[in-house]
Amino acid sequence: MTTTRPSSVGFSVPNGASAAAGPLPVYTLPDSARANGRQRWQQRYRSAVAAGAVRDADFTTLSGVEVEPVYGPSDAQAEADGHFARIGWPGEWPFTRGLHTTGYRGRTWTIRQFAGFGNAEQTNERYHMILGRGGGGLSVAFDMPTLMGRDSDDPMSLGEVGHCGVAIDSAADMDVLFRGIRLDEVTTSMTISGPAVPMFCMYLVAAERQGCDISKLNGTLQTDIFKEYIAQKEWLFAPEPHLRLIGDLMEYCDSNIRAYKPLSVSGYHIREAGATAAQELAFTLADGFGYVELGLSRGLDIDSFAPGLSFFFDAHVDFFEEIAKFRAARRIWARWLRDVYGAKTEKAQQLRFHTQTAGVSLTAQQPLNNVVRTAVEALSAVLGGTNSLHTNALDETLALPTEQSAEVALRTQQVLMEETGIVNVADPLGGSWYVEALTDTIEAEAERTFAAILELGERDQYPGVGGQIDHAIGPMTSGLLRGIEDGWFTAEIGDAAFRHQLAVEQGAKKVVGVNCHTDSISHRLEILRVGHEVEKEQVRVLTQRRAHRDQVAVDAAVQRMVEVARTAENIIPAMVAAVRVEATLGEICGALIAEWGRHREPARF
Repeated sequence: MTTTRPSSVGFSVPNGASAAAGPLPVYTLPDSARANGRQRWQQRYRSAVAAGAVRDADFTTLSGVEVEPVYGPSDAQAEADGHFARIGWPGEWPFTRGLHTTGYRGRTWTIRQFAGFGNAEQTNERYHMILGRGGGGLSVAFDMPTLMGRDSDDPMSLGEVGHCGVAIDSAADMDVLFRGIRLDEVTTSMTISGPAVPMFCMYLVAAERQGCDISKLNGTLQTDIFKEYIAQKEWLFAPEPHLRLIGDLMEYCDSNIRAYKPLSVSGYHIREAGATAAQELAFTLADGFGYVELGLSRGLDIDSFAPGLSFFFDAHVDFFEEIAKFRAARRIWARWLRDVYGAKTEKAQQLRFHTQTAGVSLTAQQPLNNVVRTAVEALSAVLGGTNSLHTNALDETLALPTEQSAEVALRTQQVLMEETGIVNVADPLGGSWYVEALTDTIEAEAERTFAAILELGERDQYPGVGGQIDHAIGPMTSGLLRGIEDGWFTAEIGDAAFRHQLAVEQGAKKVVGVNCHTDSISHRLEILRVGHEVEKEQVRVLTQRRAHRDQVAVDAAVQRMVEVARTAENIIPAMVAAVRVEATLGEICGALIAEWGRHREPARF
């Protein structure tokens, strides 16, 4: 990591040759952190206890044996072990063992169950159920028309309204979605990328209508357009206008809503598309580096905006590999943010992430087995130090979860949190020869992938088109855009998915109930079905709202938004103004598509 080349936006990136050669990067600690690490950690822990930052709980085993809050070598052993600089102590750079000195003794992970179906009223009822039964935060699943920026009465929406998530057409729907839930008292994650910015504006307006102080809002918006081109394929425009919108959002939140996280960089969908654990990690962090470069190109202070970036990972069924992936993610991010992009504060160097258990690991055959798979995956996320967690329901391979299966998924987390004792010790697997070796291996593979992406950008510096990027494109961003345009990411994931599927079909990889242990006494499940009546009612309400709004005000606000889109002015205030007069998602996105054009992916074989 010591060999660098200058970039066009004022920072340095690692030379690809050094990363491709294979050895792990050197972790350089400041002099103050090289000695007396255990003593230093103990002092910080005692300070946390004195400040009331450690929960008043029973930190003993089931048999009553008192356990230490962390385990590790003596200071003499740590100083003699050159490898220990990559492991360290909880709460210390490079954060391999977690972001917090106290681990989960101070604060457990947030139980954030992903939910959304039918219309806003039905989903609001489910949210009240989740919060009432111990959920700590909300995560909104949107239906396919909403994810694609279309209104429920769009001809392309027919048959899809409310089926894979909740239908949201305007700020009025957002009002209903959070009825009785103060948005300044709960953290909310919204999983949407293509139309993320107008959805954010609807969220702001809903909060305004509740009387909330907008500056106090806290939550996460996905907004990650890179992973849409790489894996999920839900975009509206070409990359450049999307990045313009994301840059505007980053600026707006940095100035107005400091606690809100405008970007949740998502590896989940990359893994669900068939990527390996190392590919998920590398592609996701590379996307994150691209957004760092976007913020820097806008003149933002990295120590100010980087804490607003969060991450979203998949917890798959290979238990130890997933733990290693999460640990490697934190330390790679810490090193790149400090040594490459110049972040000076620990908060800016810390990778915070949400985890969802693997949807692709669930099977339609013997679906009750999915409870076991989900529990194992959730345990890997917790042992890997996740900050929040969603556990999938056993029937999600067949349909949206029923209320009963959603409760089982919620209780799975609560059993882990309350009964297993895993919250008593920070990074309990730290120092395991196997886990540390896997962590090193995944990090080395990720570094080789970063080098390959940088090489893509160097081979033919991506120029940016369409007048939407009038600032310097960073080297990782250039490689990402070139890889998207050339289909490199799609090919890499496709090859990995093919190899895995072949291994399953040949029996080399076992899947219980699918290619082994197939005999079963299981009966068919009762599943949740969203009827066509939901779509008809959503369209009826949308038609009624259009009839009662001020159409002149809507047209003027949308036109003003388009005019701003033609300039370098931040588009968020103009879009919020359009949302306030009940311009719909389809109208806002449609106007921008008419201005910027719709992106179509070239065929790859």
